[in-house]
Amino acid sequence: MFPHIEYLEWMQGRPDVAMYDLGSTDLRGVTEDRPSTTPPALEGRDDPPVGATLEMQIAGEYGVDPECVLVTAGASHANFLATATALDADPESEREEDDRRRALVEKPGYEPHRRTPKAFGAAVDRFLREDEFRLDPARVEKALTEDTELVTVTNRHNPTGRLAERETLADVADLTGEYDARLLVDEVYAPFVTEEQTTEGGIGGPTAAGIEGAVVTGSLTKFLGLGDLRVGWLIADPEFVERAREVSHHVPAVSDVARAYGMRAFHHLEDIVAEQRSMLEENTELLADFVAERDDLDGFVAPGSTFAFLGVEGHDVDELQEDAWENGLLLVPGRFFDDEDAVRVSLGRAPPDMAAALRVLGDLLDGPDSSNT
Repeated sequence: MFPHIEYLEWMQGRPDVAMYDLGSTDLRGVTEDRPSTTPPALEGRDDPPVGATLEMQIAGEYGVDPECVLVTAGASHANFLATATALDADPESEREEDDRRRALVEKPGYEPHRRTPKAFGAAVDRFLREDEFRLDPARVEKALTEDTELVTVTNRHNPTGRLAERETLADVADLTGEYDARLLVDEVYAPFVTEEQTTEGGIGGPTAAGIEGAVVTGSLTKFLGLGDLRVGWLIADPEFVERAREVSHHVPAVSDVARAYGMRAFHHLEDIVAEQRSMLEENTELLADFVAERDDLDGFVAPGSTFAFLGVEGHDVDELQEDAWENGLLLVPGRFFDDEDAVRVSLGRAPPDMAAALRVLGDLLDGPDSSNT
């Protein structure tokens, strides 16, 4: 019933043993050999006053009511619940077997978004993100059908880093609403913005939270670098959240310990965000300079993005990835994101480590042409 997700299976365990990590997208700076009892970013910080809840904190950050928030075990959990709920994953559903649901997913895209709907018996259609991977409401509209029940996009776009503004997301939500479909916006990378790009709500990034028909997912993992907590959230209208809560009883929940640390993180969000944004700006500049200096890399680094999706000239991408791994460098091949001739390069660790990793990648790119071997 549940299809393989090749990217997650391939990625599992690799960041832990890589000497140079250009694959991980979470901003974690210097990583420890094993998870700490208390995440380093939260050590020495006090807890919020008694009476607060994590739902209240998330709601306040996104400008919605607490009943619009469901706390989840990370963003993958949130996306799973959103997909199941939007596709009416109900064993007592009165749907006929030939009345197949349809999900519409961006291309190129993050593999789980196109695999998970199939677990619930849905057919998956795709729409292209063109013009340097911008989110174009007209393209979404052309791909919608009467059977579409879920439209899924990422913002920032994974894998390219392209950022869409709230107005664009609202336009897409309006179109999906005309077909009685839901818009799922995976916003784990939305806070990846420079100080000049910040907006109100959504940890500084543009958000679809509060837009009619939109379901937003996020987590403490990517921008805040607190992946060990496995804390995420789903934001939607109260009716959708309540149904998602019912679905959530079939899968593991968030531990009380993770909730407590999550509350501490939101209590000190301003300080933690400032530290993370400083690292983001350094890594964005490193990546942009590296790409600008290379004639054999085709692509762009979106402002404020620490990752990019790059075409590679003069090398077979799979062989380049294998050579990189043999040299201790983690590099993600584009086949996991719908393009076999590209790689996703991400700078999620401390800037000195990322500078060293880019030097290793540069040496490999300067090596023999492997495209015809």
